[in-house]
Amino acid sequence: MDANDTVQFFNKPEKRFFIRTKAVIGIKVENCHPQKSLHIVSRIVESFKSGKKNVAEFWIAINGRFLHIRFFAVRDNKSKYLGAMEVVQNLTDLKKLEGERKLLDWTD
Repeated sequence: MDANDTVQFFNKPEKRFFIRTKAVIGIKVENCHPQKSLHIVSRIVESFKSGKKNVAEFWIAINGRFLHIRFFAVRDNKSKYLGAMEVVQNLTDLKKLEGERKLLDWTD
């Protein structure tokens, strides 16, 4: 989203965690989140704009997956707020890792 809280872009991964359509481009970010979390989204955006925070992160279990959700403030080289980015990662398989697999163990 840009500095005015308007969605400018989203990617289309092979598997979506949350439904997004092209219709979200050009609308306010709060319209992309459930009503019950709007107050938190607003607090995150305000903390980014004020310079108080640069990252907000959460993790949830949903539909058998463990998702890590992070919001990042985007700033210019003078720390001026330009907008924010949301990143959602599926960590389900990572949580299952045990032991070690070292760089030298890699094969192509």
